[in-house]
Amino acid sequence: MSTDVTRDFAFGLPKAELHLHLEGTLEPDLKLALARKNGVDIGQSTVEEVQATYRFNDLTSFLAVYYPAMDVLQDEDDFYALAAAYFQRARANGVVRAECFFDPQAHTTRGIEIDTVIRGYHRAVVEARETGLSADLILCFLRDMSAESALETLQAALPYKHMFIGVGLDSDERDNPPTKFARVFQLAREAGLHVTMHCDIDQVGSIDNIRAALTELGAQRLDHGTNIVEDPELVAYARDHGIGLTSCPLSNSFVTEEMKGKEIVELTAAGVKVSINSDDPAYFGGYVGDNYLGLAERFNLSRADLERIARNSIDIAWIPDEQKKAMHARIDSFVAQH
Repeated sequence: MSTDVTRDFAFGLPKAELHLHLEGTLEPDLKLALARKNGVDIGQSTVEEVQATYRFNDLTSFLAVYYPAMDVLQDEDDFYALAAAYFQRARANGVVRAECFFDPQAHTTRGIEIDTVIRGYHRAVVEARETGLSADLILCFLRDMSAESALETLQAALPYKHMFIGVGLDSDERDNPPTKFARVFQLAREAGLHVTMHCDIDQVGSIDNIRAALTELGAQRLDHGTNIVEDPELVAYARDHGIGLTSCPLSNSFVTEEMKGKEIVELTAAGVKVSINSDDPAYFGGYVGDNYLGLAERFNLSRADLERIARNSIDIAWIPDEQKKAMHARIDSFVAQH
């Protein structure tokens, strides 16, 4: 049995991307160009040399590459250029809605003002909207930093609340459960912001962290989160409360050869709204279209399966119902023509 999904179908299918780290879209050519522009010595002088550094075998070794790479991002124009490059690629991957993570603490801790980060990214968001791509930003807290730092970051960002729609939680999950940040998420909700958080795959305490995220911290989505399949009661909770999961097959494949594909299929069949996304595509070897195609080929998914996943992504996006209706209509039109 083989899939009937073609590359054109996987890439062209209208979809929302809801799990995308803008800092994770720093392609080697842009990194090298920004390093030269800003006089940052990154230790490489060619694109091929930069690409060779994008190697890792677990979350810790990935983060050891990921954060130092950000040193090339120095001014508002740099953050704009990074996001604008992503939005251009997103269009080529059928993305009609993008909700993009960014990590302000990764920049403020190296002396970059938070308004520089937010304004640069937001300028690209506005430009994307002007060209027909619905887009917004999600501010993420780094869970391996203190709760006090997260609170300070939220307070510094709130004057720019009109430039982002939600908050999230990412970075190293070990010994950093979501409950560590209960107060900051409470304040974010009170400020009218949406809430999501990473529950990375196969972590120590994955189920406890998922349960806390959903029942104590008010998470509306789980980023990754496929370990929820281990607890039928939590699966039912997610289904009944409309909790979306934002899964990333290609980045999952760096942890498990199976991509968590079986879990994605099982959860989707159980009525949980799972979406497919690209996470940190510059590092994990593919954008969202590659993730749709890779999952379909590995698990023999059909066009109808991918259509369902794309519709899930629209359903769990943080946009008005009328906008969702229009995006579903675009899926209808695309499927009818393919």
